[in-house]
Amino acid sequence: MTVAPCTAPPTDRQRPTDEQLGHLATRARELILRTAHQAGAGHVGGSLSAADLLVTLYFDELRIDPARPAAPERDRFVLSKGHCALGLYAVLAMRGYFDVAELADFDKGGSRLQMHPDMTRLPGVEMSTGSLGQGLSAGVGMALGARLGGSASAPDSRTYVLLGDGELQEGMTWEAAHVAPRYGLGHLVAVLDHNGLQQYGWPRGADDRGDRRDPWAGVDLRATFTGLGWRVLEIDGNDIAAIRAAFAEAGQAEAIDRPTMILATTRKGHGVSFAEMTIKWHTGAPNDEQLAAALAELGGVAE
Repeated sequence: MTVAPCTAPPTDRQRPTDEQLGHLATRARELILRTAHQAGAGHVGGSLSAADLLVTLYFDELRIDPARPAAPERDRFVLSKGHCALGLYAVLAMRGYFDVAELADFDKGGSRLQMHPDMTRLPGVEMSTGSLGQGLSAGVGMALGARLGGSASAPDSRTYVLLGDGELQEGMTWEAAHVAPRYGLGHLVAVLDHNGLQQYGWPRGADDRGDRRDPWAGVDLRATFTGLGWRVLEIDGNDIAAIRAAFAEAGQAEAIDRPTMILATTRKGHGVSFAEMTIKWHTGAPNDEQLAAALAELGGVAE
């Protein structure tokens, strides 16, 4: 797979504009589609829905250094919905953790880029995920550990967790959601990629096209997390400006003793019209014609 070099990441002294982050998100979507096309596999829909969130985290929010991926003062990020590793890999490569050309190895035997992320092999991955529902528990442990052991080297180190709305049905998630406010983990930020579709679940009804009903239809998630003691923000998770504003608000001093839950409403497959909000694109890969159409829609050029 031949791809053009990605835009150099902004320096710490010059934060990117919303427009620049938008271009980077488009670039990430192109890489997601090209990589899935070459591999013939991948979880495309959820990776596309989370692209704006991932790009904003890695190019604007997280305190990280790709040259020092294990720096003790770094922020931590856990991709709890580990099946969307394809989106994480694209952004890690763009950010400089490894060469973009290595995306061609995705899902191959012996590759560092497997269908789910492996923390023992790939720099920048904080947790091996894929068994859904475990990421928030790990994030609680990381946030608590940073507070207990990192006061000298990382007094402001933060932990971020990206969850899927399907995995939010796992019991372990709710145990972590219950305990995090009790520990006063103000440096823990969870983001729910709430695209309303999951691979398995209740059919939509008589007009079912293979899609599935929103796993949290009729549930007031804001009230639920607020009741547990979280600070809750609701945003459009495909709007860069809204994402940045939410992260800024999560970091305000008054939230220091409470974890923040960002309920980010997104569109599965966002950016590619034939894939948007269609359960068929939870997993799978575009064929030649679909790739060409998707890249044209994104503004890229098929190879």
